[in-house]
Amino acid sequence: MKKDLPIIFAIILVIAVLIMGTEFQSVDEYYLTHIDDIQPDSETVTLEIRCDTILDNYDRLDPQLRSPEYVPEDGVILPKTEYVLRDSDTVFDVLHRAVRYNKIQFEYQGAKDNAFGSAYVQGINYLYEFSCGETSGWVFAVNGEFPNYGSSNYVLEDGDEIVWLYTCKLGEDVGLLMNDNPQLPQKETTQ
Repeated sequence: MKKDLPIIFAIILVIAVLIMGTEFQSVDEYYLTHIDDIQPDSETVTLEIRCDTILDNYDRLDPQLRSPEYVPEDGVILPKTEYVLRDSDTVFDVLHRAVRYNKIQFEYQGAKDNAFGSAYVQGINYLYEFSCGETSGWVFAVNGEFPNYGSSNYVLEDGDEIVWLYTCKLGEDVGLLMNDNPQLPQKETTQ
């Protein structure tokens, strides 16, 4: 037993040195400190999350969600924000990092759990599919166009601009036309 004491002491000493020299972070702390490591040579994308269509359909919104906590007065859940683009990042990857970093409620169904073969965004900021009527839910656009495939299948490029939009009319109210080349509506400017 006395022969084992130096070995036990050495092991305890090594463990103590490792613990003292290691910075422990929770998952939230990691995301809060590493999401915006943007350097001058970083490739970046922007992301915006909007639900302004609900403002025109407020009477259809689930009464429990009729609050600025869920539907901001300007309809902007996350303003246009720049994020580092990592290798093989998809639209879904950037959204997932952004909502975690900004502590925005988020729920999705994994690609293996649905027939689409892509992650399916069920809810953002407690706004879910059908929260504002039978034809409501989340859609996304990249560079002003609505892709015809899922967010976890869309690999991003440097400079891409992502917008997640809550639609109350199966995309029609955000510029998604099923039989046309879908593009975001242009914002009107006054002169």
